[in-house]
Amino acid sequence: MDKFMQAALDEARLGAEEGGVPIGAALVDGDAIIATGRNRRLQDSTPTMHAEMNCLFNASKSTQDFSGMTIYTTMMPCHMCAGAVVQFGIAKVVAAESDNSGEGIEMMKRHGVEVIDLQLDEAKRLVQAFIQANPDLPLLTPEDRT
Repeated sequence: MDKFMQAALDEARLGAEEGGVPIGAALVDGDAIIATGRNRRLQDSTPTMHAEMNCLFNASKSTQDFSGMTIYTTMMPCHMCAGAVVQFGIAKVVAAESDNSGEGIEMMKRHGVEVIDLQLDEAKRLVQAFIQANPDLPLLTPEDRT
């Protein structure tokens, strides 16, 4: 596993330690990590603070141009996050897993985003453990529940 996916997984673990949904992301330009983020829906009581959105929010403190960059994420982006990938010209998405995702992957591909699905067991285990521990959590999206 490369250092970029490791950074995303580290963020997912931090989110889990905080009691949040264990999904992390890292925005990369060349060989440099621009920013990392984690799903903060529960911690911040906001349904839009997915890992990718938190990562882009953190990245926006140092740059407003994400075109051509790569985002590593521990779960395939949902429609909202896929829309942000397309909107901001992110060229490539490397996801640790897609078992728990919706149709965001198709949207990104239609817009020319390169999508790689690594199917990493560690990411799958983190999400499944969270879902099993929180089956009635109202903030889980339908994609999270599969």
